[in-house]
Amino acid sequence: MEYDLNAVRQFIKVAENLSFTVAAQQLDVTQSGISRAVNRLESQLGLRLLHRNTRNLKLTVDGELFLKRVKPLVGGLEEAHQELLEYGLEPKGSLKISAPSAFGRVVVMPIVAKLLDEYPQLTIELVLTDRVVDLVGEGFDAVIRSGNIQDSRVIARPLKAADWVTVASPKYLESYGSPKALEELATHNCMQVRNPATGQLFPWTFRNNEKDADFPIRGSLVVDHGDPLVEAALLSIGMAQLMTFFVEDYLKDGLLTPVLNEYARSSTPLTLLYPSARHRSAKLMMFRDALLEHWGGRECE
Repeated sequence: MEYDLNAVRQFIKVAENLSFTVAAQQLDVTQSGISRAVNRLESQLGLRLLHRNTRNLKLTVDGELFLKRVKPLVGGLEEAHQELLEYGLEPKGSLKISAPSAFGRVVVMPIVAKLLDEYPQLTIELVLTDRVVDLVGEGFDAVIRSGNIQDSRVIARPLKAADWVTVASPKYLESYGSPKALEELATHNCMQVRNPATGQLFPWTFRNNEKDADFPIRGSLVVDHGDPLVEAALLSIGMAQLMTFFVEDYLKDGLLTPVLNEYARSSTPLTLLYPSARHRSAKLMMFRDALLEHWGGRECE
């Protein structure tokens, strides 16, 4: 049996508002027209979907079940339609993105630069912060977060996990020696970052005996985010534990040296998140694809 998709869409709007009047206003149709559409749908189904009287309107048990089944299907059709409309169009308008400070500066910024060069009608607002932003409440189109993400309300695309490395400058190691065992860190200046949200110092973590564990360290420098640690390490102030992408170029150039590699901690997951309502935005999909191409991971929805 074929069903009137427009009648199904109108029923969903009535069910969401429990009002023919409000649904008609939102859909810009007449109240009598939307009432006839719902009656027609009920006749096709052979079921009563709504209890109607002069005072109120409520769903029947069959109506609740029907709404639960058809609402995501109609939503998927509308998203697919929007995707087809935007397919092949040049991305334009504003895109608001948030990323952790270091990752945003080193990895995301070059991607943004390339996209802005390719698409002159596009503007990007890039918020680089280590705080956890409110994806929907603060109006972001997409955010990149570290750690494991548990949120069924958004689309999550796993990215390549970030490796960790403990580093020091050759000059520092020449002066104080290169540690060969974790216990030797007690004699070194181990710089740290203070978590701005909790006020606690981020611990140094190492993988020992096949599991990750925090290791006690001490140091003379504490900063509020990771960027200054790179400069401090280059100035031979002390040792730093950072994500590898942050210092990769310095390691290649020999300006920084890895230490205790055999105890390197496990990689940290990175994830691209965006609201499902914007799943088919051409500009968002363009950014997503560029990020996955440069820093891709297993695709997952």
